[in-house]
Amino acid sequence: MKALISVSDKSGVIEFAQELAGLGYEVISTGGTFSTLKEAGVPVTGISEVTGFPECLDGRVKTLHPAVHGGILAMRDKKEHMAQLEELGIETIDVVAINLYPFKATILKEDVTLPIAIENIDIGGPTMLRSAAKNHKDVIVVCDPADYSAVIAELKTGHGLNYEAKYRLALKVFEHTAAYDAMIAEYLRSVKNIPLPANPTFTYEKIQDLRYGENPHQRAAYYREVKPWKGALVNVRQVHGKELSFNNINDANDALACLREFQAPTIVAVKHANPCGVGSAGTIFEAYRKAYEADPISIFGGIIASNMPIDAATAEEIGKIFVEIVIAPSFTEEALEILTRKANIRLLTLPRIEKQAPTGSIDVKKVDGGILVQDIDNELFEEQEIKVVTKKQPTAAELEDMKFGMKVVKHVKSNAIVIVKDGGTLGVGPGQTNRIGSVGIAINGPDLPPEAAAARKQALRGAVLASDAFFPFSDCVTAAAAAGITAIVQPGGSIKDEESIQKCDELGIAMVFTGLRHFKH
Repeated sequence: MKALISVSDKSGVIEFAQELAGLGYEVISTGGTFSTLKEAGVPVTGISEVTGFPECLDGRVKTLHPAVHGGILAMRDKKEHMAQLEELGIETIDVVAINLYPFKATILKEDVTLPIAIENIDIGGPTMLRSAAKNHKDVIVVCDPADYSAVIAELKTGHGLNYEAKYRLALKVFEHTAAYDAMIAEYLRSVKNIPLPANPTFTYEKIQDLRYGENPHQRAAYYREVKPWKGALVNVRQVHGKELSFNNINDANDALACLREFQAPTIVAVKHANPCGVGSAGTIFEAYRKAYEADPISIFGGIIASNMPIDAATAEEIGKIFVEIVIAPSFTEEALEILTRKANIRLLTLPRIEKQAPTGSIDVKKVDGGILVQDIDNELFEEQEIKVVTKKQPTAAELEDMKFGMKVVKHVKSNAIVIVKDGGTLGVGPGQTNRIGSVGIAINGPDLPPEAAAARKQALRGAVLASDAFFPFSDCVTAAAAAGITAIVQPGGSIKDEESIQKCDELGIAMVFTGLRHFKH
């Protein structure tokens, strides 16, 4: 019996090889693994003794030889195969333990160059793994050091591994080599910024199994990219609270996406994947008050994201209500002491919370039988490119609120309407099948007590309305004017644009076209 061992990760390999040798296996090895085993006193045969050919090309060619792959791939119950091995003087290889050149560790280094990365692409390793996995009925294949002890335990029973165990190990190999190749392809695409390939491959590593998905009857897990960018949600550190749920993670991601639009101290509150309150101010405390007052009902049970450290004063305010998550660059000691009094609140830190997704980042949506892939929507209108289409010109303050409104509305499910005043949202109308419905939701807002409702109604006067897409009819303008809104920003592009423009002129509203749509489905 022969066992071929060639590993980059030497964890547990000496003990594994010693156990195999003790069970009567002749251990064959290559390069650094051979040296490691020999120094440890393990009886080991060099690969060149098996192939009759020296390792060459700086070790690039070691195991690509019929004496290796014939010994792995021969079907033991096929007489013709066994006869050919005997004729060729090739002996069977019964255990193959391989792990691959550290390509991932290489590309994660800040100073990695393309030639260095390419030199860390393994060729012989994946080939041997795939050969052994293909012939898993006859060959035990191990690509993960975590499986060494289980394999040895089964071999020590004297019965060997059953077919199901061999099958699972082979499946693990094909998953591993597929991910390895996909990682290489992703890296090479990223070097040249090549978008939308003919055969896209994506590599992810499991972070954890989740209790369930969007609903308790759905299985779910959380995965991360091999090389996520600095400000990505997967880089958060949880400092308090119970395990994140599927919906927590999804909503927190949406909150961060919206938050990254802002440089001033800003709070974004998200509920069911839609912003329900966004506020910017001179301090994070003032920003929180704006976000909270935008919709003090919907924020309950929501996600709060801050682009500034959470201080004690802000923590005291947050602590007055129930929220699922607070995510921020950091928390002061006093803020942590206040918020950790609540057992169920989840506190997350992300130091590079403001970091934008890099150029070339994509959005992927699963559809039955396929996927949709697109660039992420990281555009926002430039002030010099906007077009004032009404007689009334927007004021400087209204222009600032227009920018704020478009930063928020692009993160609201379509049809999307956001009403803004003085750097804070007053109303958010998400996801309706007609735009006037979204306008109505944004104007009417939450069901508040009479005094608060009256104050909100007054606040709408002089506000700005932002729309993610054009107005198909002038009814949205009429509704906005009735609420006291004095300026509208929208992409334009409807065949009935002129109808909306005329209605604005009639009602004394300034309207700006950006030429940039922000659908989000």
